[in-house]
Amino acid sequence: MAMAPHRLMRLATVASMSVALILVVAKLAAWRITDSVSMLSSLVDTSLDLVSSLVTFLAVRHALVPADDEHRFGHGKAEGLAGLVQAGFIAASGCALLVAVVERLGNPKQVREEMVGLVISGLAIVLTAALVAFQRYVVRRSGSLAIGADMAHYATDLVATLLTGAGLFLSGLLDLPLIDSGVAGVVALYLLYGGWKVGRASLDVLMDRELPAEETTLIEEIARRHAGVIDVHELRTRSGGLTKFVQLHIEVACDLSLVEGHAIGQEVEMEIARAFPAAEIIVHVDPAPAV
Repeated sequence: MAMAPHRLMRLATVASMSVALILVVAKLAAWRITDSVSMLSSLVDTSLDLVSSLVTFLAVRHALVPADDEHRFGHGKAEGLAGLVQAGFIAASGCALLVAVVERLGNPKQVREEMVGLVISGLAIVLTAALVAFQRYVVRRSGSLAIGADMAHYATDLVATLLTGAGLFLSGLLDLPLIDSGVAGVVALYLLYGGWKVGRASLDVLMDRELPAEETTLIEEIARRHAGVIDVHELRTRSGGLTKFVQLHIEVACDLSLVEGHAIGQEVEMEIARAFPAAEIIVHVDPAPAV
């Protein structure tokens, strides 16, 4: 039997914190041994991932709390807030890393014991790739924004680690310390880009942005498909983290009884719920204008 989405989300948060803690310790040791600024860039990225994973863990716990008298629409927006915090962490680490790169470019140093860095990079690639694959599965099952943001962090970390390994290898092979600094600069820019993407998605949730066009089009098509529906209007949608909210008006024949019109509204609601099982749906039934 497949594990429930909420249990998968909790498991994903624990897995991300565990992997981040292991990699922070390993990369810290590797940076101290190699004095590589690209290894420092990867260490900074992973350290921020650890903090972000803790934020995700707390946000997911809060987002899964059922709706109550004070929060009738649930607590799903906690995920959007967590994503915004994570975006800030990513952007801050990217800026700090750019400063370190500029300083190292003015005083280049050759890396030491690059083989140690390569071994640590290999370990990080294996652990991070496994974690990202698991998080991608959890996001597909749950649609969690917070887990998706955390996955973006670790995908960034995976790219950073691959670049770090390449930079260490080429810097040692060619005896060119600027390669190490150049790789760190690329990682810093990639961090800034990742922070922008995560921040934009989080703001979409917090600002009640409409669901993607393909989803709103599907909702309208499902409603119009019912034989008793004459027209559809005032379709409004938004996402509250794990839950999608759908509201729409349908027009039915004006000579139908209240009971008949209500039955059509319920049938439309059930059809939409089949396509969007985690959504809260409100269908308002209007009589069509008399011809």
